[in-house]
Amino acid sequence: MTATIIDGKAFAQTVRDGVARDVATLATTHGIKPGLAVVIVGHDPASQVYVRNKVRQTAEAGMNGFHFELPEDTPEAELIAKVNALNADPAVNGILVQLPLPKHIDESAVVGAIAPEKDVDGLHVVNAGLLASSGGGMVPCTPLGCILMLKDTLGNLTGKKALVIGRSILVGKPVAQLLLAENCTVTIAHSRTQDLASEVAAADIVVAAVGIPEMVKGGWIKPGATVIDVGINRVPAPERGEGKTRLVGDVEFATAEARADAITPVPGGVGPMTIACLLKNTVTATCKQNNIDL
Repeated sequence: MTATIIDGKAFAQTVRDGVARDVATLATTHGIKPGLAVVIVGHDPASQVYVRNKVRQTAEAGMNGFHFELPEDTPEAELIAKVNALNADPAVNGILVQLPLPKHIDESAVVGAIAPEKDVDGLHVVNAGLLASSGGGMVPCTPLGCILMLKDTLGNLTGKKALVIGRSILVGKPVAQLLLAENCTVTIAHSRTQDLASEVAAADIVVAAVGIPEMVKGGWIKPGATVIDVGINRVPAPERGEGKTRLVGDVEFATAEARADAITPVPGGVGPMTIACLLKNTVTATCKQNNIDL
């Protein structure tokens, strides 16, 4: 058996196409143009690339984009004041402060300053609480992307045994909550789980988000399982030349591909879905703020 490769780039484009249609409907039917504000502090190269992609894709979807670059030494109070100003701006429907922030700034304080209804990254404690209880809040982008791909691949997830490897507030915990909402039987494992191989072997769905290169061995995968690899790890690649590197996931791809029914590659799997779901969340936030049901 050779697994079907879940093409994150192609599926993300489908999501973005849907966002663009919704944005056009909001404009023509309701006279509203969604606005997404992205704030970055400092000059981290990876963050800069990520933010440029967000800004570009926001424009391509037909939304208003507001991009703010602040110096590395920006005081925490000044950043929170900027967030408060965006909270009060009716043209801004979604706010994202790019993480990580410089060490002198308390990330939880900044995220907590974002109005929950504009928190399109889904990290505010109010949205986390809603996800864990009744639902209805903004959902973190990467976990949302994982669930959209799983539902597109498998259809109804009811009754599936799902294993989430990783317990972060960014991916592990929220994706587990989303799987529970889809009526899966969910187990959360992590780097200290005893006999992780047995847990993986029992799972119909494996979502790996632990941040350890190829920690999940392909031979552990249950034949016919679906694997969502959230990990993005840069490792040495001497075969490409001195000092060269390559990206790998948290799952040993080559051997897992031979056992799974479907699997996401790294790169090109979950990664492209994150920005697509950010745009989708901005449309969702806009509709909620204006009592619109598309």
